[in-house]
Amino acid sequence: MVAGQPEWVIREDAAVPVLVALYLRQVCGIRAPDEVPPLRRVPAYEGPPRPEAEQSLLEREWREFWSMTVEPLAHPSPVPLELVEGFDDLVALPTGRADALRDAILPHATPAVEFARHAHARYAGEQTARPGVSYRAYASAIAEHERRVGRRAHSFELNVQVLPLAQRGVWWIGSLTVAVTDGLRSDVVAFDTAIHPIIAELA
Repeated sequence: MVAGQPEWVIREDAAVPVLVALYLRQVCGIRAPDEVPPLRRVPAYEGPPRPEAEQSLLEREWREFWSMTVEPLAHPSPVPLELVEGFDDLVALPTGRADALRDAILPHATPAVEFARHAHARYAGEQTARPGVSYRAYASAIAEHERRVGRRAHSFELNVQVLPLAQRGVWWIGSLTVAVTDGLRSDVVAFDTAIHPIIAELA
């Protein structure tokens, strides 16, 4: 980039902690965030219905954990974090503020970590097999946006999580972070169309 001109930074990943959090959401029967579809090949909650107060507490604790996982710098914990046994360093919960969530997720540690690492490895393998494809997709979308609006794109940052979700689409999951279905991400034409509104909103 030329000094003084706008810059854009897009980071793409299938982050293991994000995948773990979504796996736990599904197997624990947590509804939030409603707009994000479930993961493929992950079982749904099979336990008994919870009283509404218990469910609400669990969802509130998961949402706080989710925010810290997706955008940790934007959502620092107000108290020290404590690693949860069985999750290596992938799950850390606020001390004394997530006891219900901790109890709910402990039985799912091994399958959650295995699923997340497998999904991340599959994404990484696809990226290695297609060097440069990721950058070109975003550069093309930004160039098209600049042509439409008749100016350079503003400086911005965007994080993209490529996830094995059950429905194709793009969803905001943080102030600077979107989730995109892996199948949509690999469809060059469809992804270009889907990412344009995101780029237009930021640039």
